[in-house]
Amino acid sequence: VRKMAERPEDLNLPNAVITRIIKEALPDGVNVSKEARSAISRAASVFVLYATSCANNFAMKSKRKTLSASDVLAAMEEMEFDRFITPLKDALEAYKREQKGKKEASEQKKKDKKPESEEHDKSKEDENEEDPEGVKMVEDDQKEIENEEEDVDN
Repeated sequence: VRKMAERPEDLNLPNAVITRIIKEALPDGVNVSKEARSAISRAASVFVLYATSCANNFAMKSKRKTLSASDVLAAMEEMEFDRFITPLKDALEAYKREQKGKKEASEQKKKDKKPESEEHDKSKEDENEEDPEGVKMVEDDQKEIENEEEDVDN
């Protein structure tokens, strides 16, 4: 059984990531001491643990073991970080579009690699054979997206 980190020290964010975030947040020419980077890293760890714990509470209330984006958004609201909700929603939508684009590009690559005769034969197989499990997975994914959107709207 994997145990969630309970202390900030249990969650070590990579220094390079922290440094990059700090540099992006500050104007050029501003230097940050090693101690300040360490303090920001610890604060970020505390924030991640707190947000995760709050989001987990929402998942548990819904009798789920998997945290969803809607749980994180609800946690942000509960933690009174309302001003982050819109940017988070925007980032989530951008992420979904990016993932969809990657999936479509991957599917197109696969199609482009197959000889035409195989592709034609495969399309005939697809027409004649339904995959009830695959259909169910797509339906379940769509329902989860709709539920997340409803949770986000509320």
